[in-house]
Amino acid sequence: MNQILHSKIYGEEKSGSPLLVFHGLFGMLDNWGSFGKEFGEIMPVHLMDLRNHGRSFHSEEMSHDVMAEDILRYMEHHGMQKAHLLGHSLGGKAVMQFAINYPEKVDKLIVVDIGPKAYPPHHQGIIKALESVDFETATSRSEVEEVMSQFIKERFVIQFLTKNLYWTDDKKLAWRFNLKTLSEKYEDFVSNAIKPGVYEGETLFVSGAKSNYILPEDESQIRQQFPNFQLVTIPNAGHWVQAENPTDFNRVAEEFLLGSSPL
Repeated sequence: MNQILHSKIYGEEKSGSPLLVFHGLFGMLDNWGSFGKEFGEIMPVHLMDLRNHGRSFHSEEMSHDVMAEDILRYMEHHGMQKAHLLGHSLGGKAVMQFAINYPEKVDKLIVVDIGPKAYPPHHQGIIKALESVDFETATSRSEVEEVMSQFIKERFVIQFLTKNLYWTDDKKLAWRFNLKTLSEKYEDFVSNAIKPGVYEGETLFVSGAKSNYILPEDESQIRQQFPNFQLVTIPNAGHWVQAENPTDFNRVAEEFLLGSSPL
């Protein structure tokens, strides 16, 4: 039986194309809660947990193609012919691959602070920190944070990761994401470009002014695969664009989705 991604839906009663929103690596749909509430006032919004994240199913498979298939199954499950897609970071890779594999299913595409290229491994410190937590001995959130602080100096990164903690039925802390698969298959979805192909629909790439995920030299590759694209840089924001400058990010996304240019 095909498993369906976990989601939280806002504005289900609204008309028009639904907007499916996908978080980044080690994230969850709750990271987009404020965005979902705001945009749920104007359109149906489905906040999604990617496979091996949040409350979605765990699997030993993790690649751009299987994440794209997950989106297709979700849309078919909910009877969607087309949808707007928005993806941040790893979620951006998933929606780019979906748009290339199933262009007829996409209305408008928003890709947040990620390009279609392969990226060198850069989460080794985070993975080491996560793997260093022993839930047999760490019995509180503060104890988990203390272990992780030995590897990660940025307090906000630790707070972002520990949002994934939960209590199991046998009263032990655990990670909601599938750390084993995300660690083992890391190169399949981070150190790989999305597959060749072209999506000719309207596409908005959004970068953070303080981020280096989308560089000027990346624009030629983006244009090859997404020729009908525009790139907007959000000021006062790094990689977590929607969290660091939600006012400008939300304005740009709304203008693009509702038909006026964000430029």
